[in-house]
Amino acid sequence: MSAHDRAAFLHEFARAPFTVGAVAPSGEPLAELITAPVPRDGDPLVVELGPGTGAFTAAIQHRLGGRGHHLAVEVNERFARRLATRYPEIDVAVADARDLREMLAERGHHQADVIVSGLPWAAFTASRQHDLLDALTGVLAPHGAFTTFAYAHTRWAPPARRLRRSLDGLFEEVVVSRTVWANVPPAFVYFCRRPRVPALAFGWRGRS
Repeated sequence: MSAHDRAAFLHEFARAPFTVGAVAPSGEPLAELITAPVPRDGDPLVVELGPGTGAFTAAIQHRLGGRGHHLAVEVNERFARRLATRYPEIDVAVADARDLREMLAERGHHQADVIVSGLPWAAFTASRQHDLLDALTGVLAPHGAFTTFAYAHTRWAPPARRLRRSLDGLFEEVVVSRTVWANVPPAFVYFCRRPRVPALAFGWRGRS
């Protein structure tokens, strides 16, 4: 990650700390770990939530190798513009991740094979966490994987514990990775599979 990206990230954090959620972008070791479920064959649909300056984007693109469809959903317009310029092959949507169902439908898709999240869950209220999780489980394929990360020092904070309880309720399998000490700050990844109410199992669900 370049010094320019770090400066841009810090600037956006100062402008909107509750949507950016961190003072520095994630490092390469965390990016490699969180994108591990992206298949290296076939034509998967990979959805990236909250890509920011693209810390996970590059790793996703490397694993896809020009295959499939990569939809990046970013609410911050400045981040989105930078991402679209740097990665013209990516479908960048300036939108709220809670509207994920509609975004996929507009593009002729009904479900995602992999969803990689860079969203700052600890900065969200309980209702926002609920709506976001409802949206992503509503489009994740039965065989799909959802990955997200959390900072080690916030693991026992109420928002982080609430997120873990929600993940355990929404997925049949939730695996916690090793701590990536090389990240600043140290972080770990949740690997979530087999959504209990997978996409299209009962048709489109309304937002709670």
